[in-house]
Amino acid sequence: MLSSSELSEFRADLLEWFARQKRDLPWRRTRDPYAIWISEIMLQQTRVAAVIPYYERFVARFPAFGALAAAGETELLAAWAGLGYYYRAHNLQKAARL
Repeated sequence: MLSSSELSEFRADLLEWFARQKRDLPWRRTRDPYAIWISEIMLQQTRVAAVIPYYERFVARFPAFGALAAAGETELLAAWAGLGYYYRAHNLQKAARL
C-alpha cells in the first residue's frame, strides 16, 4: 500500500507523463459532453485511427442531440457507413431522442 506522499508523487508523475505522451485527439479538444459521448461510442471495438475521420464528419453533420434525433435513418447510416457495428448508430439516435 502506498503512503499518502507516495500516492501524491505517483499522481504527479503520471500526470507529467501524460502531458508529454498524450495523443492529440479531437475529442480531447472539446468539453462538449455530446461530442465526447459520440467518440466513446465510436471507439467501442474500433481503432482510434479509424474513428478520427468518422468522428469529425459525424459531429460536423450532427453537432448536437437535436440534429442526431431528427436525422433520417438513411442519412444516419450513410454517415456511419464503413465504421461497422451499425447498432451503435441506431442506439445513439435512440438515446438522442429521449
